[in-house]
Amino acid sequence: MEDQRDPATPAVRVSDRDRDQVLGVLTRALTEGRLAPEEHAHRAAGALRARTAGELAVLTADLPAPAPTRAEQDRKDLMEWLAEWRYWLGGAVIMSGIWGVRCAQRGELTYYWPLAPLGVWAAMLVAVAIWPRGGDEA
Repeated sequence: MEDQRDPATPAVRVSDRDRDQVLGVLTRALTEGRLAPEEHAHRAAGALRARTAGELAVLTADLPAPAPTRAEQDRKDLMEWLAEWRYWLGGAVIMSGIWGVRCAQRGELTYYWPLAPLGVWAAMLVAVAIWPRGGDEA
């Protein structure tokens, strides 16, 4: 058998969990009609024999990445939403700092102008959290 490993994939030993993940990808490809039953059986046997990440990578290299599950997509959306709040907090610190320096220069407390942009930004973030997603109503 010729060596079909991808030279960019390291020859790292794989675990049973890694093999199971590849078998899951192959099974999804079979149910989607991307693999014939014979080819699935051949690749599944190869996955069970695989010792390195390179040997496993070859088995799924021509298959599209599986679509994320609903739980994975929800987790990704939550992480992005929380990251946006971190950006909001950074903006709040910067704008409040500018406001504070300006107040110190004048020697008096002035209107807290960061309230308007931060309020609008926060309202948008809350709206994203409660607004229904498109395409979920089926």
